[in-house]
Amino acid sequence: MSGPSPQGHNWSQKSDDEEDPLDQMILRTGCATFHYAVQECMAEHQDWRKCQQQVQAFKDCMKEHQKQRMEELQKRQRLAQVKS
Repeated sequence: MSGPSPQGHNWSQKSDDEEDPLDQMILRTGCATFHYAVQECMAEHQDWRKCQQQVQAFKDCMKEHQKQRMEELQKRQRLAQVKS
């Protein structure tokens, strides 16, 4: 049976000067160095189990960033309530 072949995703190639949205997000957290360390370890070992130290450091950095972000949001909410 020869029907029309399904078409794949039409994802356009990004130029080298376009940043990946995920990379942009990680850069804003201040944890990019830890993220790159995980990537380098994975590229070298091809086994996430051998990169647990790098994964934990990245996780700790992101956790601290989330904590700071939450504290900032709560501070803004308190200020907004006081102004109301």
